[in-house]
Amino acid sequence: MILNSRLATPLVLILALAAGAGDAAAETVVSKSIRYYTIGGRTSAEIDRELARHGPMTRSTGSRHPGTTEIRFGGEISYAEEGGRCRVRDVKVTLNTKITLPRWRNRNRANGEMALLWDTLAADIKRHEERHAEIARNYARTLENRLSRLTSTRTCAELQKKASEVTERTSAEHDADQARFDRVEALNFEKRLTRLLRHRAAQQER
Repeated sequence: MILNSRLATPLVLILALAAGAGDAAAETVVSKSIRYYTIGGRTSAEIDRELARHGPMTRSTGSRHPGTTEIRFGGEISYAEEGGRCRVRDVKVTLNTKITLPRWRNRNRANGEMALLWDTLAADIKRHEERHAEIARNYARTLENRLSRLTSTRTCAELQKKASEVTERTSAEHDADQARFDRVEALNFEKRLTRLLRHRAAQQER
């Protein structure tokens, strides 16, 4: 199963004009939530079909996936005019991530082999989605840092344009990194799952 599952939205900044002096204040506000959907099935083939049937749909691919991470960036940036120049006064970048993961209703009734398979698969799905959220957090902080370091311009319209360009560039870099992560994960899925299964089985034998 390919676990590429990000729902990306463009970075949106609310632009305001303010008067004042001093260095730019910057803040990154991050929130994360996790929800679960339930699947049935008793064999690996049945679980695979359940994931394909009930997994969350992604708008980017138009297909269902075992797990998804919905990512929403937002925020505010304000400017201050002084001495005939316009500078960044305050920057606030917000990030909200919503992770969706599967829960197998038959886990407690499964035999040892199926329990091992499910626990390994579920842990890998969660790790994958948590990494998407981590990539987004890194870029939220990058955006906040880049915006707060913008140099002053003659007019606030010029500075607003620079802020928009930085936002678009950071958003594109973020999307590219997320897509790159998914490609690598998809290529290595079978080998990774086999390695994890062997490791967990060895731990249980100790």
